[in-house]
Formats: sequence, C-alpha cells, structure tokens
Amino acid sequence: MIDTSAFQGKTAAYYTLGCKLNFSETSTFGKMLQDLGVRTAEKGERADICLINTCSVTEVADHKCRQAIHRMVRQHPGAFVVVTGCYAQLEAESVAKIEGVDLVLGSNEKANLVQFLSEGFVSRSGTATHYTEKTKDIKTFAPSCSRGNRTRYFLKVQDGCDYFCTYCTIPFARGFSRNPSIASLVAQAEEAAREGGKEIVLTGVNIGDFGKTTGERFIDLVKALDGVEGIQRYRISSLEPDLLSDELIDYCRTSRAFMPHFHIPLQSGSDEVLRLMHRHYDRQLFADKILKIKAAMPDAFIGVDVMVGCRGETPECFEDTYALLDTLPVTQLHVFPYSERPGTQALKIPYVVTDKDKRQRSQRLLELSDMKTQAFYRQYIGQEAEVLFEKAPRGKAMHGFTKNYIRVELPAKDANPDFDNQLITVKLGEMTRDKESLMCML
Repeated sequence: MIDTSAFQGKTAAYYTLGCKLNFSETSTFGKMLQDLGVRTAEKGERADICLINTCSVTEVADHKCRQAIHRMVRQHPGAFVVVTGCYAQLEAESVAKIEGVDLVLGSNEKANLVQFLSEGFVSRSGTATHYTEKTKDIKTFAPSCSRGNRTRYFLKVQDGCDYFCTYCTIPFARGFSRNPSIASLVAQAEEAAREGGKEIVLTGVNIGDFGKTTGERFIDLVKALDGVEGIQRYRISSLEPDLLSDELIDYCRTSRAFMPHFHIPLQSGSDEVLRLMHRHYDRQLFADKILKIKAAMPDAFIGVDVMVGCRGETPECFEDTYALLDTLPVTQLHVFPYSERPGTQALKIPYVVTDKDKRQRSQRLLELSDMKTQAFYRQYIGQEAEVLFEKAPRGKAMHGFTKNYIRVELPAKDANPDFDNQLITVKLGEMTRDKESLMCML
C-alpha cells in the first residue's frame, strides 16, 4: 500500500522528448501522480517533482536529453528528479551521475513508476538510484491511453521491436516486441469514449508486429476498435511496409472510423542501402504498398520516414531514394540525418557520408516534401470537409484536421471555445502564409 499523504499538495513538472509513444506515456505518468494528489505545476512555478521522459534515437536526441535534465534541475531547485525513457535505459549510470537527478528508471521499471517514486521520495538520500534490466529481461508492458493537453487520445498498443536494424538502438532501449490483449485495448478505448474522446491515435514501436504476446492479429485489433461507440476517428501512427497487409488497406477503405491516413517508414529507396540496414523489404514492395493505398483511397494522406546519409549511402544510392519518392504519390516526408549510435552494426559499414552531404541531401528531400504536401493540399481548396478542432487560447486562431490529415486554420474572429473537440463541417480556403494549413470558413 502506497502512502499518498507525502504527495498531497505537491506539484510536478514534465518534459518529454521523442516520439508520440513517449508523449502518451508521459501523460499516463501525469495521471498516476494526479491520483496520488499531485497537481501539474503552472508555467513558471517551482515544482516538487520533475519527470523527464527521454529519447535516444540519435546522438542529437541524447544531447537534447542531457540539456533537458540540466535545465529542469536549474528551473526547479530542490525538486525530486526522475528520468526515464530510452536514454535512461541505455545510459542509466551516466544519467544517475548528473547533478540533481534522484531516480533513473528503465523500460521495465517505468510501469511501476509510482512504487519507485513513493519509495525514493519519502526516503530521499541525495544520491541517485537507477533501476534498469538487460534487454532480454525487458518484458513489462506499461499500458497508456492518454490525452494530455491535446484533443486526440494516444493509445499504446505495442512496445519493443524484434527487427534490430543495423542503425537502431530502440530494441536495446525498449526490449523485444510485446503487447496487451485486444480486449484490454478495447476497454481503454471505451473509457476514452466515456471521457468524451472522439479521436484515438494508435501508438507503439512496431505496431504491425502486434500479437507476438497474445497470438492475436493487428487487423483483428483494428476491427475490434472500429466497433467502439463514441470514437469517431482512429489514426495509425506508423506501420512498417512489410507489415502493412492488403487486408488492412482494404478494411480501412470501408472502415467506419479508421481514417485515410498512413505513415510508413521507407528509410531508403535504395535496395543496396536497405540490405545494409537489415530492413525487411525492398523498394518495389514499398512502392506497391503506396500505389495500393492510393488505388483504394485516392484521398489518403501518406507520410514517409526517410533517413539520409547512413553508412553505405553513396551518391547513387541517394539518387535512387530521391527518384523513388519523386515518382510516388506520397504526401509528406519526415527527413532525418543518420546518426552514429554506439554498439550498432552499422558502424562496421566502411562508407561514411560527410555532414555536408547529409545536410544537402536532407534539404533536397525537405524541398520535395514541401512541394508534395502543398500540391496535395491545393487539391482540396474550395471543398467542404469535416474538421476536428482543437482548443486554442482565447483570441487566437483554432486549428484542426480533416479526415485525411489536412491541417486547417479557423481565423480568430470565427473561433469559438465550444468548437474544441467538435467535428464541424467547413469550407476549405487558400493556404495560410506559412503554407502549413488551409484557411477555412464556417
């Protein structure tokens, strides 16, 4: 039994780095502390507890994590500082040595955050303690279905990864693939609906691998969630191309609530580089999946992850990637430069891309992305669309998204607090000045 008296009236500050999954988990941590009597600190208020949820996908991410920890310690002197997430799992001892850190929790331990925090907070020693299991022993699944400060809910359906791509540390940070049951996820979606949620994003590390733990299938999870009354929209955060089945595409085409919106990692459009990365598909399979989606759902928004400058990516390999993406009907590119990660197999690949070439290649792909996204948006100018609006500060423009993930802006003069979390039909207008949204009118 946890004594909650020590937490009554205390405040907590949170900082999250990395993926949607991390944001979902942080929101769940916040709910856990709220149940102990801890409220979220206001902006500028000194907190009693600080929680930093870290990322380690790149060297830059590691650096940002260290900066965030130091900043939180400075901004909240005397606070009990907890660090968790991927960087905490991979570099627990280093994190524990940072001045001001009290508790470091790895991927297995964060599910028991409240227990560890309760023990450490009450008997604070001034010396950081870290708890992390080896990768093979990371088996705990920490459930998460939270909204945080957003309109959309994020439902964690899977964790870990069995792929071990040569450039990636995520399997070492998150462990092997595991998941809860379909029944438990449906129950969480039903609870979100009772709370007034209308849209849920399915998150995870390798979502398409769902079922390793329970012997179930991802398509069956999708069908079960589609039947939850009250939830009007679902989005799938990311699916590996080899795990995106034709059955799933066909189902989404006629689904009640699964939106025509996909995010699919490519990483490279060169078969040679994909082989070096130990990816589980080739460029033709990826292209076939994109064309299959667009044939089934012509309005579909398709986001793509692309890594540039990885070891082995010669100029010719990069041109293969650019040419493939240029010809395919994708909507937006998430471009990020390759970063050397200690302990990964990619370090054995001899061909190294210079930082200058990485920057140039990234810029070319970002320009291609802007061109494709703007062209996609322009197709819908003048049409009507249903938008789920999100809360905005009084006197500011409101934003929301159409079914196919077009970002929409409603001018401040037309904005209404009652529109928050409401599906409203609008007429789509011209692009905003920053070219990141379409203006709309009621």
